[in-house]
Amino acid sequence: MLGYELMKAYPNISCFSTQRHGGYSQGTYASFNCNHYCGDNPEDVVHNRELLCSLLSERPVELVVPHQTHGVTVRVIDNTYIKESKEERTALLEGVDALVTDMPGYCLCISTADCIPVLLYDRKRQVVAAIHAGWRGTVARIVEHTLSVMARQYGTEGQDITACIGPGISQEAFEVGDEVYEAFCQAGFPMEAIARRQDKWHIDLWEANRLQLLAHNVEPTHIEVAGICTYTNNQDFFSARRQGIRSGRILSGIMLHTHKENKTP
Repeated sequence: MLGYELMKAYPNISCFSTQRHGGYSQGTYASFNCNHYCGDNPEDVVHNRELLCSLLSERPVELVVPHQTHGVTVRVIDNTYIKESKEERTALLEGVDALVTDMPGYCLCISTADCIPVLLYDRKRQVVAAIHAGWRGTVARIVEHTLSVMARQYGTEGQDITACIGPGISQEAFEVGDEVYEAFCQAGFPMEAIARRQDKWHIDLWEANRLQLLAHNVEPTHIEVAGICTYTNNQDFFSARRQGIRSGRILSGIMLHTHKENKTP
């Protein structure tokens, strides 16, 4: 699994993105696919998730994996969610593209295969978030939506956030039509900073999401960009553009540990 240098300073959390290797899945899902919404053999997904849980420094109470739909719905994982039945919890995760919690042991996970995973940690208030930012979610400013939910729910302030932008498609590989360029332009993004023209337009989703963090007063030194292109590095990461939609997904997750004595002030 891929770790993040900035998050290693905090022993009270786990923060990771998976790669393709070392699991049980077959074919275009080979082999470490932990997403159960993309058509993989359910038993293989169960085995992969069990393996993932065993690899983390603390075993999660639950891997919380939503069914993403490229929207901007943010779900708070709180006591209300925890008290629901398994079926109700599944329903609460339908159509959700970002998760937030202050509950230790609940590992918030986002599935991607070229889209951008963004993981947040509020160091002061002990709150974490996992965000799925495809181009539609990025245009709709899902990172800003999530930070706003954290502010309302927990009082989070940008200067207390450490953020990781995980593996996803690079600007070089993300060729788009004029309609995608126009969508970013109409949404008010600084196109000179995130777009360049070759034969077609190319959009920098990493930078578009980093700019949203900066707009909410996250310090530049508290933002880590993995800089790994899933399309170019398809041998190690799933890429829907290369493999098609019926393929595996990497899982990016963040979790507060239950051991309170490890908590960072």
